[in-house]
Amino acid sequence: MKDTYYSRRYYLEAIQPFLGKKIVKVIIGMRRVGKSYFLKQLKDYLFSQGIDERHFLLIDMESLEFDSIKTYKDFAQYVDKYFHKVGGKKILFVDEIQEIEQWEKAIRSYFNDGNYDIIITGSNAQLLSSEIATLLAGRTIEIQMFPLSFKEFLEFNAIKDLNKGFKEYLIYGGMPAVYDFHLEEGQKRFKLLNALCDAIVLKDVVGRYNIRNSVLLEGLLRYVFDNVGNIFSAKKIVDYLKSQKQSMTMDTVRAYLSYLEAALIIYKVERFDIKGKRLLEIHEKYYVGDVGLRHSILGYRETDISFLLENIVYLELKRRGYKIYVGKLYNKEIDFIAEQGGMRIYFQVALSLSSKAVVEREFGALLEVKDNFPKYVLSMDEIFTSHIEGARWLNIKEFLMENAPI
Repeated sequence: MKDTYYSRRYYLEAIQPFLGKKIVKVIIGMRRVGKSYFLKQLKDYLFSQGIDERHFLLIDMESLEFDSIKTYKDFAQYVDKYFHKVGGKKILFVDEIQEIEQWEKAIRSYFNDGNYDIIITGSNAQLLSSEIATLLAGRTIEIQMFPLSFKEFLEFNAIKDLNKGFKEYLIYGGMPAVYDFHLEEGQKRFKLLNALCDAIVLKDVVGRYNIRNSVLLEGLLRYVFDNVGNIFSAKKIVDYLKSQKQSMTMDTVRAYLSYLEAALIIYKVERFDIKGKRLLEIHEKYYVGDVGLRHSILGYRETDISFLLENIVYLELKRRGYKIYVGKLYNKEIDFIAEQGGMRIYFQVALSLSSKAVVEREFGALLEVKDNFPKYVLSMDEIFTSHIEGARWLNIKEFLMENAPI
């Protein structure tokens, strides 16, 4: 596969300062975003630094080689047997560790031993939320891995033409395995994306949470995919399912949404009242973990491009480590408020600033915010005035390529 040879440099740079330190490195990411290949690249990197192979163990819980490991006791027995003649520092990698029952007990024991450098991956955002895992609080560093960013996508596929590349990225998203197929094999790409989506839902939602009615779950997922970037409530989903001759309570809807969030296939974005300086408790927005997965279920629709652009910008802000909200100011909406380290940035995302009314709407909402934090309007326009009264314009592709001063 291509990503065997493509280095995810962003994540390597993020984890490097913690290698060899007494802290558990936790890599979280949706299934099939490239965590396994990243571990292999990290292994090669460590070997290049002079690490003796005997001091290294990688357990891939999706490999039949480790099929006998079911519980933390099986896991500990395997690790102890492997390292029983090895002294000094040991490096332990475990891929998809959530497949091991009560894995936290073993990891905590090896952490306390002091002779293990531990790197684990998981496909669940709540990996460290269990009661036992909380005992590791302050002793873990979590790095979230996403599908290929636009910049990574261009490098991964050796694409020089930004416009052509962006169109392909907008349709097929950033799941690395998709690009084993050529562009003309679009239907094969969508079939693979559909299979990936099924695997995520079946393994990380249906199987993990023992969901009996997968048809209802699929209906809910389709609704969320179809309403990316729209404000809606659990009641709206209940009403929609009812119109489809399906029945689900609001409590079940909320539970299913939380399961899909935990699997990182969708993200909930809360609304923030800028004037009232408080989070609003109802009517959130949702975005998808990869736009290609959405299209594998609904098909690609040009009419949805504005929401797709929002989704791509949202994922890029997440990748850069921002906490993100949807902003509300009186009767106006600001697409994203991005916060990090006491800094705040406001974003509006638009397809085109082709009319005075659109310019007034997009810039006007930002100019209503009376603070000195940066404000940006992102659009697909190739040329536009660089700023209006303190709010700056940037081309979306330029922003995604990180050439922007943000």
